[in-house]
Amino acid sequence: MKNILKAAAVAAIIGTTAFGTAIAADVAVTFDPGIVAYGYSDGYWTTKREWRTWDKPEYVEVYRKHPGARYYEWKHDRDPDMGWRGEIVIAK
Repeated sequence: MKNILKAAAVAAIIGTTAFGTAIAADVAVTFDPGIVAYGYSDGYWTTKREWRTWDKPEYVEVYRKHPGARYYEWKHDRDPDMGWRGEIVIAK
C-alpha cells in the first residue's frame, strides 16, 4: 500500500510538470512598435532609452509601417550619440 501511494504521488508530480510545460509552450510573444523611439538596421531604442536588437526581421517592417516611425537605414553606432536623438516626447 505504501508503494502504491508513493507511485501515485510521483505520477501526479510528473503529470503536473508535463502539463505546466505544455502551457508554457503556448505563450506567444508579440512585438509592440509603440515602445520604439528610434529604429535602425541593427536594432532600436525603446522609449525608456533601452537599446535592443530586432528579435525577428519582420519586426523591422512592422515598425517601419507604424505611424510616426523614426527609422534610419544605418547602424546606430554610426552617430556619436549611438543613435539616441533626444528629440522624442514620450507621452504616458
